[in-house]
Amino acid sequence: MPELVDHYREILLSGAPLMDTRAPVEFDLGSFPTAENLPLMLDEERAAVGTCYKQKGQEAAIRLGHELVHGKIKEQRVAAWVDFAHRHPEGYLFCFRGGLRSQLVQQWMAEAGVEYPRIAGGYKALRRFLIDTTDQTMADCSLLLVSGMTGTGKTELLMRLNHAVDLEGHAQHRGSSFGRHAHPQPTPINFENALAIDLLHQRHAGHWQLVVEDENQTIGRLALPQSMIRKMEVSPLVVLDAPFAERVERILKDYVIDLRGEFLDQQGLEAGHAAFAQHLQAAMDRIRKRLGGERHQRLSRILQEALACGDFSASLDQHRQWITTLLEEYYDPMYHHHEKQKQGRIVFRGEAQAVEDFIRQQYPG
Repeated sequence: MPELVDHYREILLSGAPLMDTRAPVEFDLGSFPTAENLPLMLDEERAAVGTCYKQKGQEAAIRLGHELVHGKIKEQRVAAWVDFAHRHPEGYLFCFRGGLRSQLVQQWMAEAGVEYPRIAGGYKALRRFLIDTTDQTMADCSLLLVSGMTGTGKTELLMRLNHAVDLEGHAQHRGSSFGRHAHPQPTPINFENALAIDLLHQRHAGHWQLVVEDENQTIGRLALPQSMIRKMEVSPLVVLDAPFAERVERILKDYVIDLRGEFLDQQGLEAGHAAFAQHLQAAMDRIRKRLGGERHQRLSRILQEALACGDFSASLDQHRQWITTLLEEYYDPMYHHHEKQKQGRIVFRGEAQAVEDFIRQQYPG
């Protein structure tokens, strides 16, 4: 009898390969980091079976499913599942609720000579387990927030701590108007699932004090889990300081040099530079109201001159100009305003090494 398993914690901690047999439209909304989509039915087939189920009941829907997935189509899909099992003998398969679709996939694989374990409760059970993991971690663990002005190197600090959780890394966004990457952010479900698995690993490692960056409720277009937002609102902060010139150079590297490289790698020189230029101007335009018309025009003019320069290396001084002004006249005043509101929760402030030493001594994990 093919195996049915429900040890969700061990499956997710192990990073086991997962065969997601749901339709592509379901997979695209979100799955798990190690999942590969090998559906029983494609989107159109699933829609037809769903309509049949509503109109004529389960038996008719099952008959239609067998009619749609038979002959060469069935052979091709079974071959793909068997190939996955041979490539990943340590893996598991699932559908939405662990019901008919995954049962049928498991049965057809068995008929082809491959016994492969199926996850009880399917995607829904794994998803519920991860949501509960995040909520329970926020209830059980303490958080320390790393705050600091734009460009102080908060992410670099987090990378040196083994009990830190990189929220911006999971969101694939640096958090500000200029913070997107050349590639899109994950779906909300993929973001939440990957974050929860990170928290699961932190708990498995024995950490009960976790360090995260002091974020807004959203990072780009992705919202943090509500239990995490509530926890962050009452957690202590350390403030990371850095010399102004160092901050300018870090922002120049992250938001100009490295980001342009991402676009060029993705789209080539001409199209990549055009997409990069469009991104920076769009980011500037998103904060037009908060900048005010005159300042927005002034910064946009400097930015456009930098982007129009035929020699990228020669344009960097112009990029430094708009970055410097944006920090001095926009980001720093806004940060000082928000810091005042959190003054009572600040437990330490200093430059990178001092903050790292404080965390290791007072919040070791």
